[in-house]
Amino acid sequence: MADSPTVYDIVVLGGGSGGYATALRATELGLSVALVEAGKLGGTCLHNGCIPTKALLHAAEVADSTRESEKFGVKASLEGIDMAGVNSYKDGVIGRLYKGLQGLVKAHGVTFVEGYGKLVAQDTVEVDGQRYQGRHVVLATGSYSRTLPGLEIGGRVITSDGALELDHVPSSAIVLGGGVIGSEFASVWKSFGVDVTIIEALPNLVPNEEPVISKAFERAYRKRGIAFSTGVRFQGVTQDDDGVHVTLEDGKTFDADLLLVSVGRGPRTEGLGYEEQGVTLDRGFVTTNERLHTGVGNIYAVGDIVPGLQLAHRGFAQGIFVAEEIAGLSPAPIIESGIPRVTYSEPEVASVGLTEAAAKKEHGDDAVETLEYNLGGNGKSQILGTAGFVKLVRQKDGPVLGVHMIGSRVGELIAEGQLVVNWDAYPEDVASLVHAHPTQNEALGEAFMALAGKPLHAHN
Repeated sequence: MADSPTVYDIVVLGGGSGGYATALRATELGLSVALVEAGKLGGTCLHNGCIPTKALLHAAEVADSTRESEKFGVKASLEGIDMAGVNSYKDGVIGRLYKGLQGLVKAHGVTFVEGYGKLVAQDTVEVDGQRYQGRHVVLATGSYSRTLPGLEIGGRVITSDGALELDHVPSSAIVLGGGVIGSEFASVWKSFGVDVTIIEALPNLVPNEEPVISKAFERAYRKRGIAFSTGVRFQGVTQDDDGVHVTLEDGKTFDADLLLVSVGRGPRTEGLGYEEQGVTLDRGFVTTNERLHTGVGNIYAVGDIVPGLQLAHRGFAQGIFVAEEIAGLSPAPIIESGIPRVTYSEPEVASVGLTEAAAKKEHGDDAVETLEYNLGGNGKSQILGTAGFVKLVRQKDGPVLGVHMIGSRVGELIAEGQLVVNWDAYPEDVASLVHAHPTQNEALGEAFMALAGKPLHAHN
């Protein structure tokens, strides 16, 4: 086919959170955009990640609420989990958001190109023989579920993609990987009545969090009856008609109906023409400067293919940043530590900014102080029946550097935490603000009051 005569201001390769955010913001700024996507608009987050898993987690919360209703004086009984109904609910949520996103892209005048795109020149993406030329190109091809060397996916060994499509509730499951994805699926399955065991090679579950948060998380999972093994590496798995049989390097074995492999996500960059056009890859990731430029031509990269946190809202923010950068607005670079992080399990874990260890490494051991506020002193948390705490990290006589939380629904509190951290607020600044009562949000207010030297409901 002949090359397209149209030259766009931006050609975006990938229609996930980072790609479509680039496209929408760019068109708002008067730029012409072609958006190329091989799968469905919205990418992994909408169709195989954030949204479907959180729908499952909400169904799990409903199951737990029903099962535990009598302690609130409500008599109800849980008859079972109808996976067809759960999947119908999940797919309905995805479908409505997908339709809305398609409408947004159309309304913004984005040229949406369905098909598998490849970078064939520093300013050109080819899709099914048709070429789309851009004055700028943004790479946003996302990620895929990793596995381990020699660990083949198939049968009873599945990734998160397969877990989201299960049409039944297994009686037992082993989760390989105790990070965000593994912990969330373990939480869902336990609520659905599954016998769950997590295997994590690192010393703790949710190992990227504050150590005290990880320990509290493990206590909560132990109390829920979720088993876990930490600090020993996976060795191998076999499967037969009876299930899967997992062996660790120390010789311990575990048996279950299925094995969920959740050992992280890899960058989707292979075979897309990046290296052929001079783009540097490091272990498959696209290297960029702080302004997300690849150092080649007018090529930028956003989202999971850029080293760092693999979060949909990070890709979304990077997409907006790149669109504004191309439009000449010179936006401020995105600070990685200022991006909020949430594990949507029961209990939830939410954090933003530096851990205590990272803060001390940056500012010195004697220049950092911390405070923990227990949710036991928070009225709404008592009403909900959740345990947990808030940990604050600050520079002595300086701003708040980190906010870390564990407890039911604390993911909804991280918005204030990220404002505090990103605006370099002092505890005294936040302590003077009024927090509505009774809310869990008060826990943050009380924590900042305590850190500012005027605790009221603090018991620690």
